[in-house]
Amino acid sequence: MSGDIRERLSALSRGELAGIVVLVVVLLSGVGLWYVRSLPRPVQVRAEPAAETSSPSPSSSPVVILVDVAGWVRSPGVYEFHEGDRVIDAIEAAGGARRDAALESLNLAAPLADGTQILVARRGVPAVPGAVGSGTVGGTTAPGGETLVNVNTASASELEALPGVGEVIAQRIVDHRTANGPFASIDDLLEVSGIGEATLEAMREQVTI
Repeated sequence: MSGDIRERLSALSRGELAGIVVLVVVLLSGVGLWYVRSLPRPVQVRAEPAAETSSPSPSSSPVVILVDVAGWVRSPGVYEFHEGDRVIDAIEAAGGARRDAALESLNLAAPLADGTQILVARRGVPAVPGAVGSGTVGGTTAPGGETLVNVNTASASELEALPGVGEVIAQRIVDHRTANGPFASIDDLLEVSGIGEATLEAMREQVTI
């Protein structure tokens, strides 16, 4: 009898022990699950495709133009320039003006144009009309294309280009119109000391008023 009781107690103890073990395992599992769930979860960040940034468009290259620089310069020839360059740039590219160049007959600030010519005249020789930057200061153009010198507005250096007119007579013409006003006719040039009939006839076709 006592042996059965002991076996029952022993069996009960083993059952209780097993129950306790199971209970502990369950508790530990619950605690472990709670702990795992309480941990911060890693957040997956989806990388958005980078917005396409428009690359700055390359600045347009300056337009190249060709200009013929001729006349009284050190190195006449055809030179390359860019839009925005001026007549003064063309003269400098050709080595600069030579001595006695009539730069006053040019508009040095005029912009260059492709396919044109810059003609630097020698002082005393009228500039040829039609060249970019060239001027016919004090002159006009005859129907045949010949440059006429206006005796009322031409400078002394331009008047020197007339046949029979040198530096002295050219200055007398300027002094006469300054003192007496503009010439009313070409024949009034006879009033200038040093100009006779022969000289007047030689220049008649080349002057205007």
